[in-house]
Amino acid sequence: MKHPISLAIISIVFLAIAPLTAAADGRVYVGVSVGSASLSEDFDGFDVDADSTAIRLVAGWQFNDYFSIEGGYQNFGDFEQSFDIDGENVKISLKADGFTLGITGTAPLGEKFALFGRIGSFFWDGDAAINNVTQATPEDTNLYFGFGAKYALSDRFSLLADWSRFELEDSQSGVTSLGIVFSF
Repeated sequence: MKHPISLAIISIVFLAIAPLTAAADGRVYVGVSVGSASLSEDFDGFDVDADSTAIRLVAGWQFNDYFSIEGGYQNFGDFEQSFDIDGENVKISLKADGFTLGITGTAPLGEKFALFGRIGSFFWDGDAAINNVTQATPEDTNLYFGFGAKYALSDRFSLLADWSRFELEDSQSGVTSLGIVFSF
């Protein structure tokens, strides 16, 4: 792991909230979100500014109405852009995916509506290609954070709308998504 500081921060937060959650009845949940990811990156002299379809799978344990621990998988899709260099088409393709581990804080605003924020570590790897020839395969551990709103359709199903920011080495990707969560 190249960034143990983000893991240390998560560990400290978990230890801080553990006494608050010790006597709580928890709920396990799973969910899926689909949305749009954006990336603005200078790659080998090419200014790539692209969007792609992102998919997120999550599973977590909600300690109480306010805190949960969550792990998941985030796929950013393919960020592709073509450039005309002296009459020749050059295609740049950047992609990344990985696993998340973090905490979520929730602020209930009534029986069905709540706002939430999340923060954690993103363990990822990627692929960067020019004209379908791999140029780099970066991997790293970086911070992610986000916020959103959820609406309970029933005791078991909730709809989510959220925005998250992921650090990818020296770049950032913003992901806006809609999803559904099922609680056990």
